[in-house]
Amino acid sequence: MPPSHVPPLAVDGRGNHLVSFARGTEGAPPCDAPLPAALVAFWHADRVLMVFDRFRQAWELPGGRIEEGESPRQAAARELLEESGQVPDGPLRFIGYAGFVLAPDRQAENAALFAGRTTDIRDFRATEEIAAIRWRNLREVLPGRVQSLDTYLARLTRESGSGPSHDPR
Repeated sequence: MPPSHVPPLAVDGRGNHLVSFARGTEGAPPCDAPLPAALVAFWHADRVLMVFDRFRQAWELPGGRIEEGESPRQAAARELLEESGQVPDGPLRFIGYAGFVLAPDRQAENAALFAGRTTDIRDFRATEEIAAIRWRNLREVLPGRVQSLDTYLARLTRESGSGPSHDPR
């Protein structure tokens, strides 16, 4: 994690901070904090998939906890399927590691960020955890709260060539 005097890359309305992003090597996560989670920026044309988490009442990237014995890549693919019913056209692409400081106790942790694409949108069925999905152009405003840290990370995947091939804004 960067020193505390370095401004965060993004901050959300609940006091969570995205403090770093490293494009590193998939098998070599940062050692400065635990790596308990994986996230997926999943694209269809110029739209990224957002899921509405019932507990947090927010639109987020699909993702979640890495289970025991599971790699970050396996967790990302599992969470994508569980939360949205979507399956990538090919293997997910490793993008990097995001460093967070999470409220309320200022806990530091990392998450592995992956990206994928699909040309075949599958049906979605709401679950206890996820109420809805939305394919979002990052310039459009969604109803309700949108997780700004995830929006920042989705933009990084677009700039790395995993999102749409045009208009990198």
